[in-house]
Amino acid sequence: MNATPAPTGHDRKPVHLAVYDTLADWETGHATAHLARAGHEIRTAGPSTAPVTSIGGLRIQPDLALDDVRPEDSSLLILPGADLWDAGDDLAPFARKARAFLEAGVPVAAICGATAGLAREGLLDDRAHTSAVSFYLAATGYAGGERYVEADAVTDGGLVTAGPTEPVAFAREILSLLGVFEGEVLDAWYRLFHDSDPTAYAVLEKAGAA
Repeated sequence: MNATPAPTGHDRKPVHLAVYDTLADWETGHATAHLARAGHEIRTAGPSTAPVTSIGGLRIQPDLALDDVRPEDSSLLILPGADLWDAGDDLAPFARKARAFLEAGVPVAAICGATAGLAREGLLDDRAHTSAVSFYLAATGYAGGERYVEADAVTDGGLVTAGPTEPVAFAREILSLLGVFEGEVLDAWYRLFHDSDPTAYAVLEKAGAA
């Protein structure tokens, strides 16, 4: 039996990047840049279509409102960290959307404060996960403490998690999940961007991934 080929170009469903006020600019750039270079369309989803402002002062005009994002129209939902995750319930709808994605079998990737939002939603109770530090998530009162892993990034049950200092590892898990890179090429990509290993570039260049 022949394997079904991976979707390419226009056959791929978009990757949705959640955007909201105080989002952490540095946490998703490696992932979205390399997804886009590999041919994945990146669409931004905000609380509404009104502009939002990142923690670095960048003004972002969302492509669509969160209510209009459907798992069946997406290949991945990325949730960056933001001060708002720990400042109230403004971003709770994004955690609920993540639940809808996971229940539909569509992956989610959350970094930094977004992991706390997913913890409050109960999405980390039964999945291996990581974050900034274990006691940060413990403060949410969630029931998944025994599943916490001391690692740069973790993928389990269709969910990628990482802490705020690991945007490259976060991207590595996403690029692996969507089949952008694999094996020694994925390892070389991580060594180049995380470790500044000059020997990794030759591997990427040989694979046409440089």
